Amino acid sequence: MGRIEQRMRELGLESPPPSQPRGTFLPFRREGSLVFLSGQICEWGGAVTLEGPVGEGGVSVEEAAKAARVCALRLLHGLRLACDGDLDRVTQVVRLGGFVNCVPGFAWSPLVINGASEVFIDLFGEAGRHARTAVGVCGLPGNAAVEVDAVVAIA
Repeated sequence: MGRIEQRMRELGLESPPPSQPRGTFLPFRREGSLVFLSGQICEWGGAVTLEGPVGEGGVSVEEAAKAARVCALRLLHGLRLACDGDLDRVTQVVRLGGFVNCVPGFAWSPLVINGASEVFIDLFGEAGRHARTAVGVCGLPGNAAVEVDAVVAIA
């Protein structure tokens, strides 16, 4: 077992079971040392774990941040595939893009996407720190509350 897999166990992080994509796309694409991970919604075992919208009497920021953690775990599943099963090959999480299915005027998308960012930072340390976008949108696949994509550098 590698260092990152051991760290996942220590943090109590579990990988989700694989699920069918909701469109015609690859889970990742490698280009040189970069891995572009397709957006992942908060889905576990084929079911959306939290539906939107977030804000004003609907889903709370805290609930949505937990859903963003699920997105990060799904990204790690794809990243593991891209690294031929060895997450120790990750040299840098370069960028996360976060999308929050929210009510108009919702200003807290960055706090929601922190849920995903924290998974990568907790797992990879300084190599997990990344550039990021966090935007509010009016809908996501499966009415999911959150979707996150990533770009990661590997050895």
